[in-house]
Amino acid sequence: MPHVPEKPVLLTGAAGNLGRVLARDLAAQGWTLRLTDIHSFPDPMPPRASFVRADLNDGVALLRQAEGCGAILHFGGVSVEQPFETVFGPNLRGLYHVYEAARREGARVIFASSNHAIGFHERPQGSDPKLDADCAFRPDGYYGLSKAYGELMGRLYWDKHGVENVNLRIGSCFPKPTEARMLSTWLSFADLTRLVTAAVTAPRTGHCVIWACSDNPASFWGKDHRDRIGWQPQDTAEAFRGEVGNKLSGNPVTERYQGGSYAAMEYSRSKPSPRDPFALD
Repeated sequence: MPHVPEKPVLLTGAAGNLGRVLARDLAAQGWTLRLTDIHSFPDPMPPRASFVRADLNDGVALLRQAEGCGAILHFGGVSVEQPFETVFGPNLRGLYHVYEAARREGARVIFASSNHAIGFHERPQGSDPKLDADCAFRPDGYYGLSKAYGELMGRLYWDKHGVENVNLRIGSCFPKPTEARMLSTWLSFADLTRLVTAAVTAPRTGHCVIWACSDNPASFWGKDHRDRIGWQPQDTAEAFRGEVGNKLSGNPVTERYQGGSYAAMEYSRSKPSPRDPFALD
């Protein structure tokens, strides 16, 4: 059985799809969990877990929930592309409240970032190199922009306050791939749980960024900081190639960029060249 943290662990976004997976799996490993979400928790309460309904905009409520915790799994907030004003409160202000709570408690933050923070990088073709974790941010929408902000917040709080943080650039975390793009981006639920477990229990992390996808040969992504936490994915999307390998969108913008359909949402510029001559990277 994996190491059980000595202190409770706070999980925001506990009522979301990934939060529910983590609440179930981490509780099964013997963890003591404090769960919170703006919505009610829809499942039976796991053993050694408690739930408080709270808004990420409420900094006092978040400070209370984090008291005595050794880690904060920040999976809360708006989880899809939405207008800026919808994203702003939970994803920007709420993140500040998470980091202030972590600073006060000396807790490590595990931040559910996203591939959409870099979604306007083009997909590698042929012998093109894969994208490393130190690449430039190129968000594909307001949601992706908030994730880039979150990673930069982690950089600030590590440099200024010594708050350790592990930023998980989640690809596509679903029970199984549903389209061809997910042969590159898919993260299994089991690999997610193993990743979060390693991120919390690693002796030391500093500020690090990890491509959160399973062991997919077609992955868009290369080097990251996974060696710091000793994580290697065990599942692969290749098992589903025959099922989804031909499921393409038909949209040239969606198929060009790593962020897929998020890059195509409200896309209004004229058709770009296959390679952007003004790209800095």
